This record gives sequence, structure tokens and C-alpha cells, in this order.
Amino acid sequence: MRVTERGISTTSLNNLQRSLGRNATIQEQMSSGKVINRPSDSPTGTVQALQLRSENRALQQYSTNANDGMAWLDLANTALESTSNQVNRVRDLVLQGISTGSASDTSPAALAAEVDALRQSLVGVANTSYLGRPIFGGNTAGEAAYDATGAYLGDAGKVMRTVGDGDPVQVNLTGPEAFGTGADNLFNVLASISDKMKNDPAALGDELKRLDSVAISVKTSLSQVGARYNRVESMKNAADNRIVTLNSQLSAVEDIDLPATIMEMQLQQTAYQAALSATAKVIQPSLVDFLR
Repeated sequence: MRVTERGISTTSLNNLQRSLGRNATIQEQMSSGKVINRPSDSPTGTVQALQLRSENRALQQYSTNANDGMAWLDLANTALESTSNQVNRVRDLVLQGISTGSASDTSPAALAAEVDALRQSLVGVANTSYLGRPIFGGNTAGEAAYDATGAYLGDAGKVMRTVGDGDPVQVNLTGPEAFGTGADNLFNVLASISDKMKNDPAALGDELKRLDSVAISVKTSLSQVGARYNRVESMKNAADNRIVTLNSQLSAVEDIDLPATIMEMQLQQTAYQAALSATAKVIQPSLVDFLR
């Protein structure tokens, strides 16, 4: 087999090119911090990374939905707690009205005036909004759930937030669910109490029973909101924990091992320098050089 200078040169240059290519690959990994910079780098790793990223995005959306749902429920909880406190105040006023007896004529009017003020305040509480939407208005497009007279303006729509795979949670309560319906809703009961204080104090006993019924409805709504909040919070924590795990798994698939990569880069650079030196020694002067 005849070995020519051209053959030696071609082989040496090809080997140098392969060594340079390995250097380029290592440097690309170092600069990007990723083992996989294109699908051809690792087809299996690429599939795993895509699956992990897809699950990660879904979980991040669940977490975002949960945050939004918790905001709805937190506002509802605050509004219902305020409602419960004000209803208790009205109850105290009703008891005072029942026990006034021979008090001055101005006492019932003063009690009725405070009840009216509390009623107006509670209408404002019932119109609590989140991002421009009344939280007790269902899916209404309006800005209020109740008008000044206490009439319901919303609908029976449910506001749902998906906080897990196939796990939607209702994050709202409609006005009728929270404050009662028809003649026995909170605002009609308060209007009736105010009227009875001024015109028929003897009938306040029956009004007190109606008020207690509304108070029970408000407390039941509070317990529902609390249960839903706990459920949403639990799902959010689960999603956040899973996101941390997925990020760790994704890093194991995609990211370089920095110390090992630095060592590999140094070895490749040393090997390339050695190849250059060896090639310079291999390609010696040929017969043509002596015939010139």
C-alpha cells in the first residue's frame, strides 16, 4: 500500500477538523448552559424536555387560576364577615326596639335610622367587586349585583376556576345564595325591620326570627367560602410543589454538568493542541522540496 504526502495531509486535516468540531460542541454547551441545543443533540432528551415543559406550563396555569380563585374567595369571605357583623348589630338594635317600652318617642326613630344606614352599608358590601365584576352578581356584565333598593341585578351564573386536571372549583356565591331570596332576603328584611320600628314595634319579634334566618344563611355561606378557599389553596400548593419537581427534572435533562463540562473542554483543547503539534511533525518535506 502506497502512502502519499497528500493522503497523510488529508487524513491529518480531517482529524483536526473532527477535533475542532468537538471543541465547538463543548463551547456551545458552555455558552448556552444546555446539553440539548437542537433536537439532533439528543432525540430522547428532546422528547422528555418537551413533555416536562408541557406539564410545567399546565401547572403554572393551574397555579395562576388558583391565585385568581383565592382572590375571589378572599373578597367574598371579607364581605360576608362584614355582613355577619352588621347583621349582629341590627339584631342588637331589634332587641333594643323590642324592649324600649316607655322610652321616648325619638328612640324608635333613631333605631330605625341606624338600621337604614346599616342597610345602605350592606348594599355596598353586596356590590363588592373584583376586577370590575361584582363578586355576588354571578356572570352579570353589570357593575353592581344590587341596586339601591336591594333588588338583585345579577344572574345565577357560576364563576369556575380550573385548579387541577379536570378539577374546576366554583369561586363565587350569587347574591341570593349569600343574602337570601324574595321577600326574605337581607335587604327586604332590614327594610321591614326599619318600618316596624317606626310604625309597629310589637311586630319586631317576628322580624327578629326572619333576621336570624338570614344570619344563618350568611354563616352557611361563610363556611362554604372557607371550604372552597382551603380546597383551592391545597391545589395551588400541590401545583407549586410539582412545578419545583418538574424544574429539577428538566434541569437534569437539559442543563450541563458545569464542572464536568469545564473539564471536558480543557481536555478537548489540550487534545486539539496536541493534534496540531503532531500534524506539524508528520507533514515533513517531500522529494519535491529537494528537486526544486
